[in-house]
Amino acid sequence: MSSSHPRTLGALRESGYRPRPVRDEIRSNLIRKLREGETLFPGIQGYDDTVIPRLINALLARQDFILLGLRGQAKSRILRQLRDLLDEAIPVLEGSEVNDDPFRPLSREGRLLLEDAGDDAPIAWLPREARYVEKLATPDVTIADVIGDVDPIKAARGGHLLSDELTIHYGLLPRANRGIFALNELPDLSGKIQVGLFNVLQEGDIQIKGYPIRFALDVLLVFTANPEDYTARGKIITPLKDRIGAEIRTHYPEEVETGMSITRQEAWVERGELPVEVPEFVAEVIERVAFLARKDKRIDQRSGVSQRLPITLLEGAVSNAERRALRLGEESAVPRVGDVFASLPTITGKMELEYEGEMQGADKIARELIAGAAREVFLVRAGGAEVEGIVEYFEGGGALQVSADAGAKACVKGFQQVPGLLELVDDVGLAASSSSEGERAAGCELVLEALVAERRLSRSEAGRYGRARGNGGPTPGKGFEGFDLS
Repeated sequence: MSSSHPRTLGALRESGYRPRPVRDEIRSNLIRKLREGETLFPGIQGYDDTVIPRLINALLARQDFILLGLRGQAKSRILRQLRDLLDEAIPVLEGSEVNDDPFRPLSREGRLLLEDAGDDAPIAWLPREARYVEKLATPDVTIADVIGDVDPIKAARGGHLLSDELTIHYGLLPRANRGIFALNELPDLSGKIQVGLFNVLQEGDIQIKGYPIRFALDVLLVFTANPEDYTARGKIITPLKDRIGAEIRTHYPEEVETGMSITRQEAWVERGELPVEVPEFVAEVIERVAFLARKDKRIDQRSGVSQRLPITLLEGAVSNAERRALRLGEESAVPRVGDVFASLPTITGKMELEYEGEMQGADKIARELIAGAAREVFLVRAGGAEVEGIVEYFEGGGALQVSADAGAKACVKGFQQVPGLLELVDDVGLAASSSSEGERAAGCELVLEALVAERRLSRSEAGRYGRARGNGGPTPGKGFEGFDLS
C-alpha cells in the first residue's frame, strides 16, 4: 500500500477515515460502476439479460445469494470477480487474524491491543484480494475449519483457561470478516455446519467447545450449488435456505454463437511455434457437439454437459493439427473434422451416461455427436447445395481414405477425384480463401461428414469414405475404386 496511508490509529482518526459495512461498500462501488458504464463481470458471456441483472439486484439489496447451476457455468468465476466491488484496501489492526476494525475490534486480542497502545496501535492496510475467502464444501469439512475451535497450545503458552476467548483458533468464516466468504457446493456441507452458518449471520452467537462466543461478523456470504443436490431432501437445511436472500440460476449458452465466443475466449489456441488457423465452421462443429450432447437422451442431463467440453475439444483438435503440421513441415496448423474425431478423449470423460448410453459406449456416442454436429453446420452454411454428383461417385464404387495425419496438399489432391466436391466448398464459402489448402481440405471433410450423418455415405473409424451401407454395388477390395490419403 501507499506510504501515505495512516499507520497508527491516531493518524487514521485524524485522516477522517470512516469504516463502513462490507455490504454498503459493495453497494456503493457497484452504483459507481453502473453510473460510469463499467463492465461489471468481464469475460462472463451469455448472462447479460439473465444472471447478471439478478446478481446486481441482490447486491444492491445487500443480500447474501446462491448461484444455482450445473457444472461448467462460470459460477466460481462470477464469485471471484465480486472482489472487484471491494475498496482497494481497508485499515485493520496490525496482526489481527479477523481483520479487526481499528475503531471497533471484534476479537479479544484487538480490544486488548487498543487498551495497551491507544492511538499508537499499529494499522495495516488489507488489499481487496485478501478480503475474498473461498472454501470448497466437502463432507469432511468440520466446524473448526469454518468457524473455529479451541487451541490447547495457545492456552498453554499464554497460561489461559480453555474458556478464554484468547484460546480460539479462528476458522475461515471469521477470517473473512469485513470481506466476502464464498462456499462452493453448499449441499456437501454437513447439517451442523450449516446451522453454524445461519447462527453466525442471523443471531450472532455460536458455541465453541461448549462456551458461547459472540461474533458480530461483517461479511457477505455467497454460495454455489448444483440444482440436483439443492433440491434433494436434507441437503440444505430449511432455515439456511430461508436466510439466503436470492437464488440465482445460471445456465449454459443459449445460442451457438455465444458458446463459440466463450470457447474462443477460454481455449488455448495460439501456440506460438507456428500459426494456427481454425476455420469458423470447424469451431462451430465443435460447439454444436456440446449443444447436441445437452439434448441427447443417452446422456444424463441432470449432471449437465460442461462448457469445458467444447473448450478442451477445440484444444485437442488444434493439437492434432499442430502435430500433423510439425511432422509434415507445413506452414500453419489448420484443424479439420478428422482432428475433432481424433480428440475423442476430451469428450468421453465429460459425459455422464444413462443406461442406454452405457450400453452403447461413450466412444460411439461421441462419434455420432460429431457427425451430427457436422450435418447441422453443413445445413446452416450450405443447405440446398447440389451434392448428387458427390454421392453418385461413391455409389458407383468410388472411395476415399482420409487420414488425420494426411497433409492439406495431399487431401486437396485426393478430394479432386470426387466430382464437384472442391467446387461446392468454394461456391458456398466454406473456405475463406480458395488458395488456402488447409481450409479447403477442412471444408471437404465437413461436406463428407455431413453426408455420412445423412446416411448417404459411410465412414469407417479409419477414415474411409464409401457408399452408404446397404446400397449394393461393389465392395471394398472387389472392383473398389479409391484414393488413399493416409
